Amino acid sequence: MVRRIDLTGADGLRLAAWEFAEPPKGRATGDEVPGVLLLHGLMGRAAHWAPTARWLAERHRAVALDQRGHGRSDKPAEGPFTREAYVADAAAAVEQLGIAPAILIGHSMGALTAWQLAAERPDLVRALVICDMRASALGAASQREWEEWFRSWPLPFATLADVRKWFGEDDPRVERPSPARGEFFAEVMSEGPDGWRPVFSRRQMLTSRETWVYDAHWDSLAQVRCPTLVVRGLDGELGRAEAQEMVRVLPHGRYAEVPDAGHLVHHDQPDAWRAAVTPFLEDVSPC
Repeated sequence: MVRRIDLTGADGLRLAAWEFAEPPKGRATGDEVPGVLLLHGLMGRAAHWAPTARWLAERHRAVALDQRGHGRSDKPAEGPFTREAYVADAAAAVEQLGIAPAILIGHSMGALTAWQLAAERPDLVRALVICDMRASALGAASQREWEEWFRSWPLPFATLADVRKWFGEDDPRVERPSPARGEFFAEVMSEGPDGWRPVFSRRQMLTSRETWVYDAHWDSLAQVRCPTLVVRGLDGELGRAEAQEMVRVLPHGRYAEVPDAGHLVHHDQPDAWRAAVTPFLEDVSPC
């Protein structure tokens, strides 16, 4: 079962949200099924959460959002692609889905969106899972590296097999072969007359990224009052020392680490990801 839900962003933008499994029926006590909003990272899409959403649906109503500029949601030529716009979209999604207060699970940029929403609108958020997102500024050099990386993509790809091979093996940013990374990028490609290209605009991705890459986000993290789990892949972009400092800054922070996982934690090690997140969800979900 896959169901699309059409939503409206804060500025009238059309957003696509997705359910990948039927939620459980209401409990005998009359309590509502707890809601979860899943937020992908930069260049991602809601479908990347499908395996997670399916096991979440055993106890929750899990909905994944295609954020603006991504997936099947609108990609306005001039944006806005600001932090405020992404956060407002997530708030609108929680409200229109009727799942407040929701558990937010975010990966990378989606995690930043999630914790900024939790800081600004605590009434909408029950608990939070932050997956492999740094609170420190990455700086101008990081943005330049991304610009160069985007220019290196050998577009168009002739086949999806070429997509998987380049992003999983041949991309200079890959330290060792990663089939999960290849599959991640295969899911964000669409076929056109000349071959396979990304469903997103690389220019828009850089615009989205530049709204947070130069700034640190410790202040907003410290304003999150709900229970929060910080998850990192052992070989991901979030280092152990910074992750543990994030847990210290959070008033109700917890820490989990997934071995043999890179930045794409839930793709690299889906079983270990589930094992890391499940105890936290059991603690914060209503009985």
